[in-house]
Amino acid sequence: MLILAGAPIGQMGDASPRLREALGTADVIAAEDTRRLRRLASDLDVTVTGRVVSYYDANEAARARELLDALLHGQTVMVITDAGMPGVSDPGYRLTHLAVEAGVPVTALPGPSAVTTALAVSGLPSDRFCFEGFPPRKPGERARRFTSLAEEERTMVFFEAPHRLPACLEAMAEAFGPDRPAAVCRELTKTYEEVRRGPLGELAEWAQGEVRGEITLVVAGRPPETEPPAMEDLVAEVARREASGVSRKHAIVDVAKSAGVPKRDLYNAVHGG
Repeated sequence: MLILAGAPIGQMGDASPRLREALGTADVIAAEDTRRLRRLASDLDVTVTGRVVSYYDANEAARARELLDALLHGQTVMVITDAGMPGVSDPGYRLTHLAVEAGVPVTALPGPSAVTTALAVSGLPSDRFCFEGFPPRKPGERARRFTSLAEEERTMVFFEAPHRLPACLEAMAEAFGPDRPAAVCRELTKTYEEVRRGPLGELAEWAQGEVRGEITLVVAGRPPETEPPAMEDLVAEVARREASGVSRKHAIVDVAKSAGVPKRDLYNAVHGG
């Protein structure tokens, strides 16, 4: 069986009892960073008895075949990353895909995720969202990516390195508009956790100072367009105001302004034009 194990993103107390058990019983543990794995096991007072191998971006494709072979020989393989769930902007997808194709059972030990944690504390709509990973590093590619997302109505979640945060927020403000609500979530669940909420323009200014730690960005989607009011309803509103003593001219001006329609269009409709 392949086990995808969610690791704590900050607090060791978030580790589940199932994670502790699997760490001590898995035949093979594929870890993004073997030193961090040993530290995690020590912090959790778990003795690792299985074979530990490195499994990170650079060797993921080659190592996946080796791990699949272990699975096909009846061994239990656990994949664990430095923090969060494997496969979510971390190694894990390739091996999972191979295991599924080979008919090997795949399960997960649910655990903390910076994506859903940031979404939950952001204060932004969470009923529909999308995860966009790390934005491109090059300015031109980054600008094109954000432009392509400008019409996205779902809340968007990104990861970003602290030294690229100012440029990232500036590019977001340019593509999404400086007034688009967002949240910068820093060092989630850790001692110096900070969640900074506000419009993208303000957050871009704030980020010009030194910002450290692991960053997760949450950005509101584009507000859905509202249906324009029916002209007959506006004509009826003008008539109602006229009946209450407001002059037709002032009623047309006020109703057109509040509805966001051209004055001339409403004037023509009122006068049968």
